[in-house]
Amino acid sequence: MPKLNLKGFWRALKARGAGDGLLPFALVKYFAFTSLVIILLAAFALSWLIADNARTTLLRRSEAYSQLFADNLNRQVFLQFVLPTVVRYGRIAISNQRQYESLDQIVKNLTRGMHIKAVTIYDSGDNIVAYSTVQPLMGRRGLGGLEYRKAAQGEKNSVVISSGSILSLLPGSDAIFCTMKTYVPFRQETRLAEQTDDIMGVIEVEQDISEDLHAIIVLQAKVIVLSLAIMSLLFAILSMIVVKANRVMARRAEERIRLEEELNEVQRLASLGKMVASVSHEIKNPLGIVRSTAEILVGRISKLAPGNERLAMIIVEETTRLDRIVREFLDFARPRETEMALGQLQTPVERVLRFLQSELTRKEIEVDTEFAADLPEILLDSEHIYQVVLNIVFNAIQAMPRGGRLHLGTRLAPDGESVTLSITDTGCGIAPEALSQIFTPFYTDKNRGSGLGLAIAYSIIEKHGGKIEVDSVVGAGSCFTITLPLPPQDAEVSQVVVTD
Repeated sequence: MPKLNLKGFWRALKARGAGDGLLPFALVKYFAFTSLVIILLAAFALSWLIADNARTTLLRRSEAYSQLFADNLNRQVFLQFVLPTVVRYGRIAISNQRQYESLDQIVKNLTRGMHIKAVTIYDSGDNIVAYSTVQPLMGRRGLGGLEYRKAAQGEKNSVVISSGSILSLLPGSDAIFCTMKTYVPFRQETRLAEQTDDIMGVIEVEQDISEDLHAIIVLQAKVIVLSLAIMSLLFAILSMIVVKANRVMARRAEERIRLEEELNEVQRLASLGKMVASVSHEIKNPLGIVRSTAEILVGRISKLAPGNERLAMIIVEETTRLDRIVREFLDFARPRETEMALGQLQTPVERVLRFLQSELTRKEIEVDTEFAADLPEILLDSEHIYQVVLNIVFNAIQAMPRGGRLHLGTRLAPDGESVTLSITDTGCGIAPEALSQIFTPFYTDKNRGSGLGLAIAYSIIEKHGGKIEVDSVVGAGSCFTITLPLPPQDAEVSQVVVTD
């Protein structure tokens, strides 16, 4: 377990929580979706403006084209038909077959290759169709409306008859239809091809511009479809970002809760550590006095009342156990500095076995060692590693109250960058639900333990830059594996002091 650092923990918690502001993210989502809607509406408005402008331009050009054609028709009909007919027949009577054929030939020659649907010539006074490329209309009266009357008074004008919209592109809809009728006064002209103010009739030029209008509506539809496609793509991308951001925020919220729980645990452990350090310090000296006094009593009782010295030995054993617990508390609350130096891993392991030899023999535990002969030196604090191995071996002895087998082995790790120490026993094993908690301070499944031995071991190995792992099967035994890194090849280290 690392040394508690509340200030650093608070900074980490604040840094994690700073990015979890829900309000700014909610505003981002709001403005993002609002922007998409505005862009989409703007695209519809833009498509409408483009279509409307194209339609207006189309009508203006079509009207100008019709008026230009009507002026040319006026000139050609007057020069090629009116004057020759008056000279030859004395008057104009289109009901005469020859006159009609002559006029019809002139009009057809002019309209050939032109986008003109029909040409109609009205009488200027009686609103009678004097000539039309649509023969059923000839001779009919009263077909000319307001536009005819305006043209009869000398004013050129046009009227558009259309139907259809973007919905007309859907299957089963009515076809798009658009016709422009342009009315131009039919004037007399001089020999110099100059028009006079004398109006002889009204020329009606009818254009079918349905295809042009259809092309404009198709363009409008393409703009809308493209806008919808772009908006859909942007919406999909934004949705993915929002979903991912929500997941990130949810994870951060969970992590923040976990950090808060860890912070509470750290604060609790910090307070408990201060209390333990204070109490342990006060208990240590009186406990030493009680132990030394009990040892003196053992010698005296054995002389004065042989056979009763066992009572004093109980005091010695229990004070020894309490002294070990107090030392564990002090080591956990006030860990000393780690002094790293090059050395062999098996050196502290052999010290532990020598120290516990009598206990191992008394408990009928067979020890089997397998130390690699060519194991490279590593940076380690021999006293700290001794404490780690002592705690693990002592736990193994307690796990084998009726004897068993203890195996200790060292070897070079397969990666060639670290060495490992394995401690295997044939004891009672560790329950699966306890494996994740055995390195937690104050966790123990024993009635007489402090729950700090493995926590201190974990902290020491972590300071060495290594790791400690455990595999266990209930009823079969446990195996603790300690992995410590090799020093860099170019390192020249005699002693390194590591502080928390």
